[in-house]
Amino acid sequence: MLHNQSVAPTLSPTAPVMVALTTSFVVRPTMAVLPGVCPPNWSSNNTYDCINATMDNGVGTGGTSASFTGFPGQDGAAVGYDGNYSLPRDGLFEFEMDPLEHVVSTIVPVFFGIIGLAGLLGNALVILVVVANQQMRSTTNLLIINLAISDILFVIFCVPFTATDYVLPEWPFGNLWCKFVQYMIVVTCHGSVYTLVLMSLDRFLAVVHPVTSMSLRTERNAMLAIICAWVAIVTSAIPVALSHSVQLYYFKGRNYTACVFSSHEGIWNLVAFQVSFAASSYVTPLTLIFFLYMCMLARLWKSAPGCKPSAESRIHLKA
Repeated sequence: MLHNQSVAPTLSPTAPVMVALTTSFVVRPTMAVLPGVCPPNWSSNNTYDCINATMDNGVGTGGTSASFTGFPGQDGAAVGYDGNYSLPRDGLFEFEMDPLEHVVSTIVPVFFGIIGLAGLLGNALVILVVVANQQMRSTTNLLIINLAISDILFVIFCVPFTATDYVLPEWPFGNLWCKFVQYMIVVTCHGSVYTLVLMSLDRFLAVVHPVTSMSLRTERNAMLAIICAWVAIVTSAIPVALSHSVQLYYFKGRNYTACVFSSHEGIWNLVAFQVSFAASSYVTPLTLIFFLYMCMLARLWKSAPGCKPSAESRIHLKA
């Protein structure tokens, strides 16, 4: 049942309501659906035709609440004299799809299933092999384990729900799980890419400063770097959970829910989110990795046959 939050006295309590569902819960951090607005063919002199309401008895199977905008006079939804709004019942699978949509909704989940199974088995095998062999304990292999853990978390918490988004027309898992999935997408993404940055730094120290870095490239320091990276990642990603939510949208004559970016609330900016996510998950780590490997390439080029040894090497050779 939907309870009116702020309805002006001029709003007729008997006016039917159309729900414009603003999907704030899609399993892709870059996707968002604009807030519900009155449809192009909607016209009325009533200032309060667009009303805010809250669904108290849940969205989907999660049983959580979601905000939406209602439009009186559409789609057979009804409002009672007590100010409670009721929506027409829509079946989860009772919707029409275009032929291309039908193909995508069938093929994509299959590919996601194959990728998820391969990711789970492959990364679990990597962790098992390194942990079981004491001789393989090294800074590089610790970072490889961390990368495998990030990939497993992504496969478990992100891939299945992204596949569901291609199959179902709405988000059935509730608002809390929407926030958590969006949060984990960003966390696991950053966990993977910055593990690659740490691996590049480890290689840089081993190649460019092979002697002086021996005291730095220890298992203890590797674990400390991994822990610091995860603390920074899980903390900085908190706004991602706060800025996503389940919202309602109106599509092809039916009411649906989705998990999307909550740009309509005025607090969060979608462009700023996309730019910051691209910068933190792609541009920054790529720049760091490129710089480190260029330094390694320059060091190896100078160490090629016929070239003089580096100053560090000459000092330790004399010693």
